[in-house]
Amino acid sequence: MGPAALHDLTAVIVTYNSAGTIGELLDSLDAGTVRPRIIVVDNGSSDDTVAVARSRAGITVIDTGANLGYSGGINVGLRVTPASHDVLILNPDLAVTATTVERMRRALDTPGVGIVAPLLLDPNGGVRFDSLRREPSILGALGDAIFGNRWAARPAWFAETLRRDSDYAEPRDVAWAGGAALLIAAACRARVGGWDADTYFLYSEETDYARRARDAGFRVRFDPRAQAHHVGSGSGQPAALVALISVNRVRYFRARHSALATAAFRSAIAVQHLLRLHDARHRHSLRTLLDGRRWSALPAGDRMPPGVAPHTIRTTEPTW
Repeated sequence: MGPAALHDLTAVIVTYNSAGTIGELLDSLDAGTVRPRIIVVDNGSSDDTVAVARSRAGITVIDTGANLGYSGGINVGLRVTPASHDVLILNPDLAVTATTVERMRRALDTPGVGIVAPLLLDPNGGVRFDSLRREPSILGALGDAIFGNRWAARPAWFAETLRRDSDYAEPRDVAWAGGAALLIAAACRARVGGWDADTYFLYSEETDYARRARDAGFRVRFDPRAQAHHVGSGSGQPAALVALISVNRVRYFRARHSALATAAFRSAIAVQHLLRLHDARHRHSLRTLLDGRRWSALPAGDRMPPGVAPHTIRTTEPTW
């Protein structure tokens, strides 16, 4: 007997040239103790991602024909998801364990919880000590810029990223967690609305969404009993994306703080690149970060006109 289907849970997977990884994720979802309904939103892949997804029964595949970014792709999936459904946001380069979805769903039943994040593991099974975060701050950004993943036990006020073993050992509330795997309650979706695709093509979109969820009265809950292996992009990101990470951090901070505080925050992030000028990507990122005129040239992706549906929606068998 296969896994039990959850009729009020939808997984939205946003893909972009993900043919080499999407199959493993779909296999792992199929092998779970419970199975969500699955929507794959493809952001204009040039490889066989769409064909791989369409080869699986019971999956809704949406070929947008454009690169809408992570937030934009999520929003496309949400538009065809019933409002009563909890939504599981997944990167295509993940593989979940058999009980991941079930455990995340149980954690979502905790009073006040609107978002649940699992423990992310690297391909070798080691804990990724970079998925849990505090609310961005000037001193936290400076501490991460100077020390990175060193001195994991530094004071909490001097680190945005949680890096201690104890931080990942037990269930806990966090300010936000990386967007590779997030389960969002239907009630939270209804209150918070869509993801901010206009501001965040990539990066900081999950920071913004979690903040809006907390402002709406919901908790963000981490539960290490739910686990997923995440390949991630590692250190191979191109210079433009390295710069975009920093710029979007400033955009997020600027929306919630004064101009003076934002200048200090941007300076703290600049330290990260100053200390790594041997790397051409960081030299590029520093120039971009400090010159706002360069921001408009950063990757921003395509935009679909309002009211225009993705050009192809195909379901290999009925899922609703």
